[in-house]
Amino acid sequence: MINKTLVLTYIYLLIYIILSSGVILYNKWVLSPKYFNFPLPITLTMIHMGFSGFVAFLLIRVFKVVAPVKMTFQIYATCVVPISAFFASSLWFGNTAYLHIYVAFIQMLKALMSVATFIMAVICGTDKPRCDVFSNMLLVSVGVVISSYGEIHFNIVGTVYHLSPCRYSLVNTDSAQTTICALTLVSWCSFVFLAFPWYVLEKPTLEVAQIQLNFWIFFSNARCALALNFTIFLVIGRTGAVTIRVAAGVLKDWILIALSTVIFPESTITGLNIIGYAIALCGVVMYNYIKVKDVKASQSTSDSLPDRINKEWKMEKKSSDKFHPDVRGEIPRVGAEINDEEAPLITSRLSHIGRTQLGNHAA
Repeated sequence: MINKTLVLTYIYLLIYIILSSGVILYNKWVLSPKYFNFPLPITLTMIHMGFSGFVAFLLIRVFKVVAPVKMTFQIYATCVVPISAFFASSLWFGNTAYLHIYVAFIQMLKALMSVATFIMAVICGTDKPRCDVFSNMLLVSVGVVISSYGEIHFNIVGTVYHLSPCRYSLVNTDSAQTTICALTLVSWCSFVFLAFPWYVLEKPTLEVAQIQLNFWIFFSNARCALALNFTIFLVIGRTGAVTIRVAAGVLKDWILIALSTVIFPESTITGLNIIGYAIALCGVVMYNYIKVKDVKASQSTSDSLPDRINKEWKMEKKSSDKFHPDVRGEIPRVGAEINDEEAPLITSRLSHIGRTQLGNHAA
């Protein structure tokens, strides 16, 4: 029998790969001076954020597709604001990198995401330094260095923009209602965050330079970005960030490397690029494998105690059903109904003990 939930998850992942690849290539085409020639990454990001926030606002306030989420000022200040700041900075720096380096090399540099994630986790105290993880991080770093050395059009400015720590941020949601509401909050807050750098860096350029503005280009680009934002929220909510990195991220990177060389012929890939990225990819896969194994180990540890209690109780009950005679001296038949008034009480006590021990074990 086909698991509908699993099929739906794979469909979401496929849509994410298609939309993410399309938006990246579309943004590169819009920003590149050799093509559409709109070298204003903050403006493009603000168009995406404003359009996403406007559509989400219509879905919540006008068409009442979902109910708005009640939120206190403390939650807004401690959750929405920091997430929006990282999200806005991530999109801003990521789009700026397209002005200086090519898509294929950007995807190779993304292998360093695991290194940045591990370093930030150690700094924040959510992970501990480990030899196996450190060796994987060293392998990833060596691979990226080799790939960078083989890059013909290496640009330090674009590389620094792409490797900025603000590039590594993910938002976790778990329902359609949360997805739309979170998109509204994050989009408008990100728009506000981008307003100041836009006023300082790009507003003077818009007033002086002859920038072409094509409504249909920006409208279609913003729709693609909106669809991608919805998909990212849904995919992370259904699968988690690890699945996006393992299942979708690696496959998407290879697809983008191949497509970018076709769409942008000036993007040349050398043998050192491929060798370095292959080495880095091995480290990334091993790192993700270790993290998945750690998650499964923690889950099995938390589930082992109640499972053991449940199995022991079932074995005791089967033994009682098969070998203990009733008041008439007869052995109950297999499958026969046994009226035992203490059974519910025993079950209740066992589950209470299991919950108590599980709580002590988890603590």
